[in-house]
Amino acid sequence: MIEMESRLPYGLLTLVVLVLFYGTYLIKMMVQKKRGIRTHQIGRRKEKTLHTVEMLMSAATFGIVPVQLLSAFLGWNCLPANARFTGFLVGIIGDCVFLAAVLCMKDSWRAGIPDQDRTEMVTDGIYAFSRNPAFLGFDLMYIGVLLMYCNPLTGLFTAFAIVMLHLQILQEEKYLESVFGESYRRYRRQVGRYLGRRIRG
Repeated sequence: MIEMESRLPYGLLTLVVLVLFYGTYLIKMMVQKKRGIRTHQIGRRKEKTLHTVEMLMSAATFGIVPVQLLSAFLGWNCLPANARFTGFLVGIIGDCVFLAAVLCMKDSWRAGIPDQDRTEMVTDGIYAFSRNPAFLGFDLMYIGVLLMYCNPLTGLFTAFAIVMLHLQILQEEKYLESVFGESYRRYRRQVGRYLGRRIRG
């Protein structure tokens, strides 16, 4: 088994993980554009803290892609084959979680906090088990690729991206509470930020 894992084409597997993830993102954006929906809302709000967080998050999520691809191209990795295979599985799980999140959100899905659009609060499907499954999908994909191509540069960019996504979640939680009030507070008490559902007795 270990010998088989060491022979796998991890460069190709990394491309599969990335293409599935970003392909989902781009296809959803194109579908919404045809419906007159502006998916990409990052940086449109002018509140200083929110704008800064969104711009840094955008830089992190765009900046990590060339680093991931460069690491795969150079074969820059310091982990054994079994960790790399685990990384591929984690990356694919991240792709699936992200796809489920995008599908469940339907036309309410946005990248960034909208400045004018009013969307519905989605609490069913995968959102019954995670308040932020799209961000969870990002994190799993990043961690998966890091395990496949673990090096200081990829590690640094992965940590930065995950931290910025978390800060974005905190901003979005404030926004959702301001828009949906008690409905969102009740949902927040029942479902974990990343994963988990609280059973109420």
